[in-house]
Amino acid sequence: MLEMVTDWSARFAAFAGRFAERFSRVEPRRQMVFYLRGLLAEAERKNGWTLAEMAGETGPQGMQRLLNFYAWDAEGMRDDVRTAVVDVLGDAERGVLIADETGFVKKGTKSAGVARQYSGTAGRIENSQIGVFLAYASDRGRALIDRELYLPKEWIADRGRCAAAGIPDDVGFATKPELAQLMVERALAARIPFAWFTADEAYGQVGRLRLWLEEHDIAHVLAVPKSQMVISMDLRQRRVHAVIADVDPATWQRLSCGDGAHGQRIYDWAAVDIRPLRRPGVDHWLLARRSVSDPTETAYYICFGPADTDIHELVRVAGSRWAIEESFQTAKNETGLDHYQVRRYQAWYRHITLSMAAAAFLVITRDAAKKGDLHPV
Repeated sequence: MLEMVTDWSARFAAFAGRFAERFSRVEPRRQMVFYLRGLLAEAERKNGWTLAEMAGETGPQGMQRLLNFYAWDAEGMRDDVRTAVVDVLGDAERGVLIADETGFVKKGTKSAGVARQYSGTAGRIENSQIGVFLAYASDRGRALIDRELYLPKEWIADRGRCAAAGIPDDVGFATKPELAQLMVERALAARIPFAWFTADEAYGQVGRLRLWLEEHDIAHVLAVPKSQMVISMDLRQRRVHAVIADVDPATWQRLSCGDGAHGQRIYDWAAVDIRPLRRPGVDHWLLARRSVSDPTETAYYICFGPADTDIHELVRVAGSRWAIEESFQTAKNETGLDHYQVRRYQAWYRHITLSMAAAAFLVITRDAAKKGDLHPV
């Protein structure tokens, strides 16, 4: 046990040291270490008061200064977190980037971006903030690597309200798919090794995003609604549910799309070619996932990738989308992703980045434990 504690402490010190250059002064750097330790602790709630108590401080002022006043580079730290994750999980042949959003239920009207809007977390329209995230997943694990706060149009239209929440004047309106594209652009610029991109219907139904991905040769499997139009192989525009309705019953295959909370996630799957006009070496497919217990329950995906891709790979990528949901759950339950009590724009990014860093440390430590590696990272 002593060896395990010593090893954990050494790993944590080495991990936190990766971010040292993002802090120009020792005080905020030390506070960052306290904050990360608190996020990794077993406390039920991880707000300024509880984090301060775990750090041996008499009040939350130090934690609040870290989020609101100290000068440090949260964007640079985000990049460091991404690098740390990819150093351990990176896989150029099977790595998947996943975009999705999660809600943070909030009271009042002053927190940056808060509005009555649909929150998948709450499952209804709720007064909340919405964060759009990018996760990285491979056979070795998954973790959040980027984040953006969604600002509704009514916020951007009221620059006085923006100024009060610390939102810079040069921040304009961006849709959630545009925020996802921005994060993929950053991953490309950083040369993150990945083979596929995936996201749910909110992103897959946006033609501009799909076109941008194709233009950059980014293979993708994107969920779309049943009403989505595609070009069938006879050059007709058809809704995806109609295309799949014509599939030969023998085309369907019963396959697993990965492990779930209750074992393998087994569905019936079918893939058909679409868009006959294409560039050499790439292909386009419409993928369908049908429930085994209720055949009327069907999901659809528009896919683009190397021409030699088989249905098993498309199914694997479609199934990997659940990795970001698991990452949200881990970060909320274990590293306080949604425990913050801040209102200002910069403070949101700083807390979320620190929570992502703490979650990344858990991923890295668990990977080392699987390999039996007892040496510090």
